[in-house]
Amino acid sequence: MENMFRLMGSEDSSDRRRCIWVNGPVIVGAGPSGLATAACLREQGVPFVVLERAECIASLWQKRTYDRLKLHLPKKVCQLPKMPFPENYPEYPTKRQFIDYLESYATRFEITPQFNECVQSARYEETSGLWRIKTTSSSSGSEMEYICRWLVVATGENAERVVPEIDGLTTEFNGEVIHSCEYKSGEKYRGKSVLVVGCGNSGMEVSLDLANHNANPSMVVRSSVHVLPREIFGKSIFVISMMLMKWLPLWIVDKLLLILSWLILGNLTKYGLKRPEMGPMELKMVTGKTPVLNIGAVEKIKSGDVEIVPGIKRFSRGHVELVNGQRLDLDAVVLATGYRSNVPSWLQENDLFSKNGFPKSPFPNAWKGKSGLYAAGFTRKGLAGASADAVNIAQDIGNVWREETKRQRMRTRVGHRRCISVA
Repeated sequence: MENMFRLMGSEDSSDRRRCIWVNGPVIVGAGPSGLATAACLREQGVPFVVLERAECIASLWQKRTYDRLKLHLPKKVCQLPKMPFPENYPEYPTKRQFIDYLESYATRFEITPQFNECVQSARYEETSGLWRIKTTSSSSGSEMEYICRWLVVATGENAERVVPEIDGLTTEFNGEVIHSCEYKSGEKYRGKSVLVVGCGNSGMEVSLDLANHNANPSMVVRSSVHVLPREIFGKSIFVISMMLMKWLPLWIVDKLLLILSWLILGNLTKYGLKRPEMGPMELKMVTGKTPVLNIGAVEKIKSGDVEIVPGIKRFSRGHVELVNGQRLDLDAVVLATGYRSNVPSWLQENDLFSKNGFPKSPFPNAWKGKSGLYAAGFTRKGLAGASADAVNIAQDIGNVWREETKRQRMRTRVGHRRCISVA
């Protein structure tokens, strides 16, 4: 690879750690955020290396999503920089179409990640002004150390699954227990009683899929949740809200969204879905909690095909006891309990990122830290936010890169003239 140079390490040393100088930034993560950053850097003429712990790009989409998944927002909002979706794609591309798009994106911009490279640690050396990123290969077990001036953290908001500790779930319950990242289809649960823990977009869609496959799903709703129609009058509610926010105060936009949602979906409180006191867009901006976009789950709840139940007290053999004393017979449990960032486990830095693995500064200033550290895809604004981060990061690094390249060329030309004059 033209942008990497091995510094040290003999081939016959069994315990060696090979060190590689990267003549540009190292990007950790080959999901949409990492790919977008790499593509923008390619356009800027800046070399880079992408490290990915899995053996493929966009491993979350390829390995940890259910079959029926589609983008919840219009394709125009979700496209990455420099390359729109194909015109023949539907308004809401399927999982397979989105993966094909990402693979075409990587090919077009000549992005070839170093796969199976799991980052163990990344630290900044004040004395040298360089980042040192230590990795372990998941395929061979070999160790590597990458040395660079810039580090782009693009591991995303959903790097690790969240598995809650619930009394009796792992010690007494004898049915199947999986996280939603392992769920593929409701076909295998036909005729079975399944408890879905969590009422976010994943929980709602898994419950819908189970109902469509004639399973008997119950969904745990412990707290309040905003459920909005995906479209209003044929237009994406996300696009509508963004347009309204350009002209109206946030609280008025929230009021309008709630009124429209009530007119389309009705009063959901009587079905066990209580709305938060804070409006949907304000809640998203303050906490990062995304409203649920209805694509059919509400209708299944109203018909009784999906039962809403309160919080869990404990599990026992083949049963679950709820906080209201109700007892359900169960065959399986799907934990739609979300994901978390894994940045604190490997990044040795406390300036840009907080303990929860998200940048301390709010959007739109969350993409840049100190000492050449950047964050891509942590805005809680989906693919559009990741694309904005990628553009900003590439421009920032590109400006420095071009200036230093220009100085280097000037020094080379001056040195060459002096040699000629002396001769």
